[in-house]
Amino acid sequence: MSRQSQRWWSRLFGAQESGLTLVIIAMGIVLTLFGGHKQKTTRQAIAPGETVRLYDASGQAHEPGTLPDRSITRIVITSADGRERSLTGSLAYREASGERFITVGRAVNRFLELENVVLVMKDASFIAVMAVGMTGVIILAGIDLSVGSIYAMSAIVGAIVLHELGSGAGGAVAVAAGLGVTLLVGAMCGLANGVMIVGLRVHPFVITLGMMAALRGLTIIIPQKIYHAQSIAGFPPGFTSGFFKKEIAGVYPVPVIIMLLIAAAGWFVLTRTVLGRRVFAIGGNETAARYAGIPVGRVKIIVYAMMGLLAGLSSCMYLGYLGSAETGAGTAYELKVIAAAVIGGASLMGGRGSALGAVLGAIVIQLIDNAMIIFQIDQNLNQVVMGAAIIIAVVIDQAKRRIGTR
Repeated sequence: MSRQSQRWWSRLFGAQESGLTLVIIAMGIVLTLFGGHKQKTTRQAIAPGETVRLYDASGQAHEPGTLPDRSITRIVITSADGRERSLTGSLAYREASGERFITVGRAVNRFLELENVVLVMKDASFIAVMAVGMTGVIILAGIDLSVGSIYAMSAIVGAIVLHELGSGAGGAVAVAAGLGVTLLVGAMCGLANGVMIVGLRVHPFVITLGMMAALRGLTIIIPQKIYHAQSIAGFPPGFTSGFFKKEIAGVYPVPVIIMLLIAAAGWFVLTRTVLGRRVFAIGGNETAARYAGIPVGRVKIIVYAMMGLLAGLSSCMYLGYLGSAETGAGTAYELKVIAAAVIGGASLMGGRGSALGAVLGAIVIQLIDNAMIIFQIDQNLNQVVMGAAIIIAVVIDQAKRRIGTR
């Protein structure tokens, strides 16, 4: 193997993303092997004109209703044109309200089931989209504690607009309005953070902590003043089932697709644009960046505004998928978003991080959540696990820095 090839393989397997990918694969294998199985029941309708035959363990055919469910080993459905389909598993034949249907129960892996895997990715997508923005902030050697509150504020304002549009609004209008409002609110909140941090020359921790409290209070007050309620629903179907929760092949992949697009966009901005190079330069040495002529203040404002924009996008995904917004939306999300960015390789000292790592970090966090559910671990320990994950990630990061320095 040539020296150039050795360097390439060394860079590939030495990268943070490679390590996280291996961790995700290892966690998936452990959950698949030790997560156990569950019984999944599906319902298949019998069309008019189709005939049904029930078979017992000896292979003898019976008419519907003449064989107990526990004795059915196979069901054969014959269509009017003579085509047959055979069903096996835990079977039951039912007739109700003039309809005939068969329930089929099968043992499926708790983790590896398609619906569970897509659900894990969907839940990770809400965090991952914001974690990409948080990675840019952390590379700057900054922090944003208000991300969960910006998410909630964008969701509440977007929900009000969508509710007022009503169920009769067209899908294109609803999606445009929902995206426009949530992105605008999120960007304005992020812009306010950036302007105050740069203009007042106050540490980001203090500014975003104050913004977190202020916005969280507004998300409680606004729905109560307008609707005298803590949740808002009644969105146009074209916004929910028509777009963000559109079913494709039995699953709802739109949030996952958006997450992948944001990961690609984040990678491009951070690694292939002038803005990205400036972000790394400021995080590496802000004083040197100023002497080099980089507009430090402007870059910080842009990055915080982009952080808010992505929080708004994530809130729009939340509205479209769940079809409602509540005042408690995004509670403790700042912990998960920061954890995803840090686990993904972003250094809290600044100057290092990647968009792809942030997405992988969000997937790791969601796999931890999923593992706690599969192994029936008390969900009250979730925050404890997240805090421990951040501490471990920071300790590993510091250890790697010391080794690299030596």
